[in-house]
Amino acid sequence: MGALDGIRVIDAGLLVQGPQAAQTLADMGADVIKVELPGKGDQARWIPSSDSDARPPYYIGNNRGKRSMTIDLRVSEGAEAFLKLVETADVVISNFKAGTLEEWGVGYDIAAARNPRIIYGMGTTFGPAGPANNREGADLAGQAAGGLISTTGSDGGPPTPVGVTIADHIGCQNMAIGVLGALMARERTGRGQRVDVSLFGSQIYAQCSEYTAFFLSGEVPGRANFGHPVIKAAYGIIETSDGWIALVGVPPQLRENFYNAIGRPDLITDERFDDLLFTTETRNALWDELMPVFKTRPSAEWGERLENAGCRWAPVNDYAAAAEDEHCWINGYMHEVDHPEWGKTRMVGSPIQMSDTPVVPGEFAPELGADTELLLVELGYDWDQIGAMRESGAI
Repeated sequence: MGALDGIRVIDAGLLVQGPQAAQTLADMGADVIKVELPGKGDQARWIPSSDSDARPPYYIGNNRGKRSMTIDLRVSEGAEAFLKLVETADVVISNFKAGTLEEWGVGYDIAAARNPRIIYGMGTTFGPAGPANNREGADLAGQAAGGLISTTGSDGGPPTPVGVTIADHIGCQNMAIGVLGALMARERTGRGQRVDVSLFGSQIYAQCSEYTAFFLSGEVPGRANFGHPVIKAAYGIIETSDGWIALVGVPPQLRENFYNAIGRPDLITDERFDDLLFTTETRNALWDELMPVFKTRPSAEWGERLENAGCRWAPVNDYAAAAEDEHCWINGYMHEVDHPEWGKTRMVGSPIQMSDTPVVPGEFAPELGADTELLLVELGYDWDQIGAMRESGAI
């Protein structure tokens, strides 16, 4: 049994934030029903893997283990079918533009009137209140407005977005956490509630330490400059003879080991680096000493030397290299499925492990509307009614 066995979730989300939050719950055992627009489905279905591969990674990657039901919520019969589904559910998750579901007559207030125990997770770009509350956006808007892009890259270079939909992902995690908290609260009160999570707010919270540094010092931390704008240490990525490697900090008790491992014992007695905490100037001076050293040997050799010295390090992998790391497969972060059309296919797994209620990632994302008729029959519709709904475009 999964931790959420017996919990039914309606995923009325798009792209990443809503669908990935719902998928996280599905991995924990929830029955997740994905509601999509007839004939078109989630926008994620239309983003190809590459110029030569039309398979949609955003849909495949964020919708495994769900059932798909097509309903046009703009049609009255479709809205009513959705509300009947809400009556059977525990959770609704959506990240439509604020006010959209209310406009269609299926917003939280109406849903809660039909099912007072419903937990209604609403994802937006800028939050539920304020002048921008109904402004449309996506991952890039969260990265930009939340300040993340201002921290990437190096001084003097242009702002650089993170190359993944990180704002969506962090928003999805906060949504899942909020929904789980609401489920716990419902155990005490018997009441559901609305849970609001925005990309903007999630980015702020993800940078809590850095914003706190700004509030305390009054100084904008600035760019990462191959490391971190607040952490002044041997903490950052550095070029080797065949790539890059990450130095993940060297505590004072390991500095002698570190300097010996890199062949620079002279730095042990260098007075510039005596302090426990480096300044920006000191950190830059140390980096000037380290850069020519690390360019003399390959990453693998540096990794072995640092490992033997007890120092923290990591390879700077691209996706191909990371996917060859055995830890991905041993821990279930990646797994292989036997797809009926594609054969053996590698997929991303779950980062969560639970000892008593194991997390089990679903194998496949559903075909558009694959479960519509079955779910309508479960809701009490007969075949004549289902046929009429198809004629009207409600499903």
